[in-house]
Amino acid sequence: MKVLFATSEIAPWVKTGGLGDVAAALPPALRQAGIDLRVLTPYYPAVRAAIPEARAPEVAKLGNFGGAYADSVLRAAFAPDGSRLLLLDCPAYFDRPGNPYLGPDGKDWPDNYLRFGLLSRVAAWLGSKANPFPWWPAVIHCNDWQTGLAPAYLKLSGDARAKSIITVHNLAFQGLFSEQTLPELGLPAHAWSMEGIEYHGYLSFLKAGLQFADAITTVSPTYAAEIQTDAEGMGMSGLLRHRADRLSGILNGIDTEVWNPKRDAHLPFTYDIATLAAKRKNKSALQQELGLTVRDDIPLFGVISRLTAQKGLDLVAALERQIADLPAQLAVLGSGDRELENEFRRLAEIHPGHFATVIGFNEGLAHRIEGSVDVFLMPSRFEPCGLNQMYSLRYGTPPVVRATGGLADTVVDDVNGFVFEEATAAALFTAIQRAHAAWHNRERWRAMQIDGMSRDVSWTAPAMQYAALYAKLKK
Repeated sequence: MKVLFATSEIAPWVKTGGLGDVAAALPPALRQAGIDLRVLTPYYPAVRAAIPEARAPEVAKLGNFGGAYADSVLRAAFAPDGSRLLLLDCPAYFDRPGNPYLGPDGKDWPDNYLRFGLLSRVAAWLGSKANPFPWWPAVIHCNDWQTGLAPAYLKLSGDARAKSIITVHNLAFQGLFSEQTLPELGLPAHAWSMEGIEYHGYLSFLKAGLQFADAITTVSPTYAAEIQTDAEGMGMSGLLRHRADRLSGILNGIDTEVWNPKRDAHLPFTYDIATLAAKRKNKSALQQELGLTVRDDIPLFGVISRLTAQKGLDLVAALERQIADLPAQLAVLGSGDRELENEFRRLAEIHPGHFATVIGFNEGLAHRIEGSVDVFLMPSRFEPCGLNQMYSLRYGTPPVVRATGGLADTVVDDVNGFVFEEATAAALFTAIQRAHAAWHNRERWRAMQIDGMSRDVSWTAPAMQYAALYAKLKK
């Protein structure tokens, strides 16, 4: 079985969210499941620095795909884990500062439709009869809006050789652009319809994928059900209900080698189920690192997140006095909305020794927080899958989560964490109080830690589910 995995992000080089982690961890697991897979991704500056041209020879000149795109070439390379990469080298589009979608000013690149239209078009080309290589995929696995046009290109060309899947990592990001981009993208006029790529007067890359893909997956079973409701469907619920027979939820896994408390080089003290006492030493070290009062008689809560309303972090900020009075400590690592960043900075200033805030992202600190805090807070208003709750289970850090998406599929209330229903500060605080009380019962707490650490949160089972889906499509 040959599969092309098309993605706009791949960790550790290019990552803005869960997609980057999935693109790094799922392909090796699929390879272990017997899939002959190539990852197609842009040749960003960070990728070029890690895999220079000397190790990424050119395999095809792509030209400009009819004049609407800058000249580009395709390169082949190996990732450090052995995964095969196809790197889309187009300096005019991808050799830029900022993150993959935003310039240094924090605004979307105005030609994002061309940049990711090119990525989609190359993916479709590799899945078409025009592919000149001896290797051709039976399935094109697309991810989020950035590769959402690939299924449309395949179906509308009449030249398709491959089937297509689109995985929705977050339905909120839909790739909306003007109708005037249609000819530049090389799409036929008849594609502009409600049964095609038109979405409330815009061209939607994501809708194109949902409309034309042979299968649709999302990153947890609960999220697959939620996005078919009007409340959670982000305007796409009708289409998703219409295509429900093609839609399934496959829960993400995590890289259990990267996230392994027994061998984590970022931790001062490594540990496993048999040596959980070492986690308390990590707590003392983290308290010192972040300027918190070194105390082992109160729980330390942790947050690693984008600081946004979607993640429910405004609910945490609203509980400053209650958390301090429990008493408990709080360590926050993240960035996002400027107002929330400033609010968490303020909390650290007015509650010295109790609250600590680090704005930005630091991979090592993220590992130390997971391996040091007692409780992890993840009160998301919606969460397609979530990864940090699984990191927390792996590290013996029972999470407090809202019952949504993948959080509901991975955390069992009063067994390996604490679950609440309503997206309110009051409901969150009730769950925090329950966690606080359970932490003081050391026997009960250890049982919860062991349950979380014993669960299989690897990519093994999800990879087998994807392999089965690929095989079904190939028939």
